[in-house]
Amino acid sequence: MGKLVIVGTVAFDAIETPFGKTDKILGGAATFIGLAASHFDVDAAAISIVGGDFPQEYLDLLSDSNIDTSGIEIVKDGKTFFWSGKYHNDMNTRDTLVTELNTLEDFNPVVPESYKNAEVVMLGNLHPLVQTSVLDQMTKKPELVILDTMNFWMDCALDDLLNVIKRIDVITINDEEARQLTGEYSLVVAARKIHTMGPKYVVIKKGEHGALLFHNDNVFYAPALPLEEVFDPTGAGDTFAGGFAGYIAKTGDTSFENMKNAIIYGSTLASFCVEKFGTERMQNLTSKEIQKRLLQFKQLTQFEIELT
Repeated sequence: MGKLVIVGTVAFDAIETPFGKTDKILGGAATFIGLAASHFDVDAAAISIVGGDFPQEYLDLLSDSNIDTSGIEIVKDGKTFFWSGKYHNDMNTRDTLVTELNTLEDFNPVVPESYKNAEVVMLGNLHPLVQTSVLDQMTKKPELVILDTMNFWMDCALDDLLNVIKRIDVITINDEEARQLTGEYSLVVAARKIHTMGPKYVVIKKGEHGALLFHNDNVFYAPALPLEEVFDPTGAGDTFAGGFAGYIAKTGDTSFENMKNAIIYGSTLASFCVEKFGTERMQNLTSKEIQKRLLQFKQLTQFEIELT
């Protein structure tokens, strides 16, 4: 069982979709990543910051999912990061209504001593300098460092982002971000260019159209499972990353072949996440349900063909 360090937001979300709306509910990248990774029986720690308004029951939920919360700083007189958004009818586009950084504005992550030798580090979507400071605290080079980022950091902290990208093994971004980062429209060309920046592996997420994995001249494509209903896409990308990181931490195998499996596990978990608002579906997910859906994925993607 490998150790996994997860860095990201633990937050409040308020979400509106064509299927309904919520008040403040549990959200944040580290939350979704952690809940997904917890299905792999790994020794995981979440590193984040919250305010005194953050309910103990949410911290207990993470602890009960075997996620070490000693790296979550609680600022008693502070307020927790809050994001509110409204999804359009196609569920692929959304408007951000409110972003309140609150305690996140002064976040200086502290990696717990017992996790400074972790084999896998998952850097959730945060300021690149925060991501860098976590890598600086590791006492040995992790076997795999995975980084998630977004176009916002490309707009306002590109130099810092490029510096941390030099130090990672896997980057997970969406197609629009891959194009912005490289200036290339072709995702194959974009991935090749990102390889030259540092990462050995490039994962390009395409939402309802699946994900691509690039390594040198090798490419693997995993479709997204067709779903009858998508209630809330919030956290799907983080759930994907958590499944990917959790599987790698459990197996200890960082080969391209094994990363294909990690992509499938990540996609499978993400397909559950979107079925309810927030973390609700991930909290009640059983291993039997996961195995059943993995079989669906297998049936969806496997075929035999006779070459003439």
